Amino acid sequence: MTESPFEIGGAVPDAARIVEEIQRTVEARRRAGAYADPRLMLAEQANLLHRSRDANFLDLYLAGLKDAVFVDINDFDIRERRRYLAPWLVRLKKGLWNLLKFYTYRLWSQQNEVNGLLLTAIEEMDRTYRARIEALERQVGLREAASSEPRDAAPPPQASNR
Repeated sequence: MTESPFEIGGAVPDAARIVEEIQRTVEARRRAGAYADPRLMLAEQANLLHRSRDANFLDLYLAGLKDAVFVDINDFDIRERRRYLAPWLVRLKKGLWNLLKFYTYRLWSQQNEVNGLLLTAIEEMDRTYRARIEALERQVGLREAASSEPRDAAPPPQASNR
C-alpha cells in the first residue's frame, strides 16, 4: 500500500485533565450555591450515573427534589411569538385556558398530591436505610473491637461426663 501524501495531526488534548478541571469547577460552584435552582437538576440528570458514586449525592438530590416536587400551574404567561394576529391568538389561548381550567386544576392538584406522597415515601426510606446502615456499622465496629482484644488466659477446660 502507498502512504497518503496528507498527514493530519496536532496536539492531542488531555481529556482526563479537562474533565478533572470541569469537575473541580462544578464542585466549587455547587458549594457556593450556584446550582441550588431545581431547573438545573435537569442538566444534572445527564451526569446522574457519575454523581451517584458521590457520598453526598442523595442529600443533594433530595434537596433538589424538595424544591421541585410541586408543580406550579401559574408559572407561565400566555404569549405569542408570531407577529401577525398575535393579540387575537393570545385571546384565543386565554379563552381556551379559562374553559379548560376546571379540568386542568383537578389534574394539577392530583399531580401535586402524588408528587408530595412520593417525596415523603422516598425521604422515609432514606431515613430508614440510613438508620439501618448506622446500626449495622456499629455492630460491625463492636465485633471488630471484640475480636481484636488480646486473649490472655487460656479458655477453661470443659468437664467431661465420662
